[in-house]
Amino acid sequence: MKVREVVDRIVAATHTPPLEKTCDLLVEGDWGREVTGIVTTFMATVDVIRDAITRGANLIITHEPTYFTGWDPVDWLANDEVYKLKKRLIDEHQINIWRFHDRMHMTEPDLILAGLHRELGWGDYTLPEKICYRLPATTVEDLAAELKQKLGIQAVQIIGKRRAVVERVGLLIGGLSLGFPSEEKPMELMRMQQLDVLVCGDIIEWTLPAYVRDAAQLGLNKSLIILGHNRSEEVGMKYLPEWMRVVLPGIQIDFSEAGEPFTYA
Repeated sequence: MKVREVVDRIVAATHTPPLEKTCDLLVEGDWGREVTGIVTTFMATVDVIRDAITRGANLIITHEPTYFTGWDPVDWLANDEVYKLKKRLIDEHQINIWRFHDRMHMTEPDLILAGLHRELGWGDYTLPEKICYRLPATTVEDLAAELKQKLGIQAVQIIGKRRAVVERVGLLIGGLSLGFPSEEKPMELMRMQQLDVLVCGDIIEWTLPAYVRDAAQLGLNKSLIILGHNRSEEVGMKYLPEWMRVVLPGIQIDFSEAGEPFTYA
């Protein structure tokens, strides 16, 4: 099966409408190349590419960019040593890289969020607003510990009182916590859904974190647990092979973890 057929089958299985503009592009490779195996990952890092080569897989399906900016343009990298070395590795092993981002989130249910539900076991606690949950009463500190353990996180950031008791929880994975298309959305969600705590991916310190910090300093029961973009979304790519094996029977499909990008001093 060629790269084009693999991608066409995946897109058809998402039941999403045609997209005039999307970052779901073939970033590297050849549509006509025969697929020897597939690796799913959060990001096609050099180590992930090497892992795919070791596995004998020549198609990497990545959720996030390969070349450091949102739409993967490479004109600005023409004389960049990092780009040239990464590109050489990809070309020498005839690796194909396709990005599966927009349609992953547009699928019903959102395939990234579905993976997170699997890992956390929160599916039964979902409120009508599907990214909000009513959990058994716990503390911010204990909730953070649960997230660290289940998602393999070395450290999380917390705003608010660590021992505050919380029940109503919101999940703003990846970049949702930045408030696309408006910065106000996370704060409005917290207010309208009467959330005690938001668990989020990315942050801008003077928006949502400032709002929660002021709320806590005013004595309100509001907290924020910051996981980072990678740790809040990569688990979706972990479970993607199960979904893909139904769509692409007979092809070897594995998950390769890009992993938390930080070490902590």
